[in-house]
Amino acid sequence: MSDEESKQRQIHVGETADGTNLKLPVVELLTGRGFVTGKSGSGKSNTASVIAEELLEAGYPLLIVDTDGEYYGLKEEYEMLHAGADEECDIQIGPEHAEQMATIALEENVPVILDVSGYLDEDVADELLREVARQLFVKEKKLKKPFLLVVEEVHEYIPEGGGVGETGNLLIKISKRGRKHGLGILGISQRPADVKKDFITQANWLVWHRLTWDNDTKVVGRIIDTEYSELVSDLNDGQAFVQTDWTEVDVRKIQFRRKRTFDAGATPGLDDFERPELKSVSDALVGDLQEISERKDREQDRINELENELEKKETRIETLEDELSSARDVSSAARQMADALQNAEPVQSQLPGGGGDARRLHEEIAELEAERDDLREQLGERDERIDALEDDLAAREDELDRLRRENEQLRRVVRDLERESIAGDDRGDQADEADEAEADDGDGESAIVQAGGDDVEYGYTPVEADDGGSANDDASGRSNAADEPGFVVANEERELADLLEISWLDDRVQRACDGSRCSVETAHDVLAEFARDGPLETPAVARRVDRSTVAVQSLLSELRTESILERTAERTYALHEDVRTDLTASPSATAE
Repeated sequence: MSDEESKQRQIHVGETADGTNLKLPVVELLTGRGFVTGKSGSGKSNTASVIAEELLEAGYPLLIVDTDGEYYGLKEEYEMLHAGADEECDIQIGPEHAEQMATIALEENVPVILDVSGYLDEDVADELLREVARQLFVKEKKLKKPFLLVVEEVHEYIPEGGGVGETGNLLIKISKRGRKHGLGILGISQRPADVKKDFITQANWLVWHRLTWDNDTKVVGRIIDTEYSELVSDLNDGQAFVQTDWTEVDVRKIQFRRKRTFDAGATPGLDDFERPELKSVSDALVGDLQEISERKDREQDRINELENELEKKETRIETLEDELSSARDVSSAARQMADALQNAEPVQSQLPGGGGDARRLHEEIAELEAERDDLREQLGERDERIDALEDDLAAREDELDRLRRENEQLRRVVRDLERESIAGDDRGDQADEADEAEADDGDGESAIVQAGGDDVEYGYTPVEADDGGSANDDASGRSNAADEPGFVVANEERELADLLEISWLDDRVQRACDGSRCSVETAHDVLAEFARDGPLETPAVARRVDRSTVAVQSLLSELRTESILERTAERTYALHEDVRTDLTASPSATAE
């Protein structure tokens, strides 16, 4: 038959209301997307069987996924391979036969009834359908041979409300892309409301048998028209509304003929059931499938054998472990007995009589041992904490030692600097004393004056004399400082500290001490040195008051800020001129 004749080939499936035969194009049935629905007993399975009979009669193979075991009646007239899990099937198969099943159907042109109703494990049935459909799709990419896949109870695989599994996704893929490869699909369901709407709307030919449930009739109204949602519930058995994309008439009411083969899906009656004589496929095809089954059985037998060996080995291991445990128990008991024999007399003298007392002692010993273990664990944790604290303490001690060493090094550096400064000051003082000695050998104008015949305790500070004043020499040739207004004299009755306790001066001294590192007493000592010996360098002052050069320098800077001292040269200070003037003019600064 040529390709053109195949395209024009049609099959007769029923009659219209006016008695016209309904013929459907074979190529559209084989490669298209069909949907047949109707409630139980309305004739949907009969319609699917009629279409299958006509295709088989014309010599076109197909594969029917039988979920209820009702299509084997086709074997009454047609040579088909009935494969599934039941003994009534020509061959019992599993997912491992999927590729061979697709090869038989497509390449050997053998119609197949894939009976999945006999599998107790639904997952196995689902996997079998999925793998067969996958192999059909893969092979059709190359063969491009018109072939129809019929799926009963399609709502179980591509439900509207629930999740679609791998098998459902594959069936949807075939409905969308199978046509270009020559692979068509016909979905059959008694509940259109439960079928995914994408599958229904993509179908190019639909058959609507009687539906009475409200949700199902609403689907009819949405797909065809609202008027058919009421009419569909009034259809008789075998009647249906048919929609096709290849005719000008949108909807036709058709009475499908009764199928010619045995109706295995009919409701059983009271009469005895007689199974018809069925045709079988060639032994060669069954032999090929049987070889796969036998190979699978051999593999399974080998797996079972290995599992048995593994179980035996595991049992042997458990036995050896039990024996080892028993040996350990015996060894432990022997050691305990040996210990008991060594301490037999003390133990026997302490143990009370009776088995109950022994058990009680055993329980107490167990409790004590448990408490001992807890205490050991607590002691271990405490020791860990102590070790951590000791490590931390050692680290702190190391840090403290390091700081001490650094501090000692700094002290040595400071002492070295002070010694160098003092040595320089001593050399300067020796030079000054030599100059003063030479001056004393002269006219003696700067000689220190004694008051009352005693040694001078604080000395003097020269100040400018009045224009009219003159120095008076005593009998010894020294100046009489008591009569000289240009000097500030200190004696035993009036110490220099009294002279400094003037309110305005004392406030300044206090502020200078607050801003420095020295006390008020140290400040008085420093000022006494300046009042007695005049201008002095910082190291000399520090040495005289027994304080560090740094501390004295800070005090001198603050006293200078308060205008108590003034700097006459580099690192050399003296009483400020205003202070000398005020001290001279103060009543407390004049000699009595």
